[in-house]
Amino acid sequence: MSTTCPAFDPPPRRLDSRDLSRLIAFEAMANDDAWSEALLSAALTDDTHEVWGVSAEEGSALRAVAVIAYLPFDAELQSISVLPESRRQGLARGLLAWLSHHARRRGAEKLLLEVRESNRAARRLYARAGFAVDGQRRGYYRRPDGSSEDAVLMSLALNDDMANR
Repeated sequence: MSTTCPAFDPPPRRLDSRDLSRLIAFEAMANDDAWSEALLSAALTDDTHEVWGVSAEEGSALRAVAVIAYLPFDAELQSISVLPESRRQGLARGLLAWLSHHARRRGAEKLLLEVRESNRAARRLYARAGFAVDGQRRGYYRRPDGSSEDAVLMSLALNDDMANR
């Protein structure tokens, strides 16, 4: 795994409670299943979480957002989203690489995530970034029609020893 960090101009910025209204607006535009205001507020203020945002230029509207939670030895990518008009430009790939580097520098050994089984684009993104499938959670996600969908569990080794096995 490379020790260099992918470049962003401007770099991702850690969001805080002052960004809540911008984050709520972003979530509404970027996700069909947007996080609630309460969940977003908690992520912004909880010491075990970080919310990172990417803008086209300093102070402009958010184009991409990621939420990461830190566990004792690992980090969990809880969400990564890109505005529809900013998709397919490498933004998610770059942000994912940046987050992996950041989590590694914070001491995380693995980056964990779960993704809807039907989200093929995200699963391809994660596989290309080196994530391996670890298992699944049956019926984890609810669909609007009341049925359920499996979650695919994936992880990426972040430390050199694990990444080179």
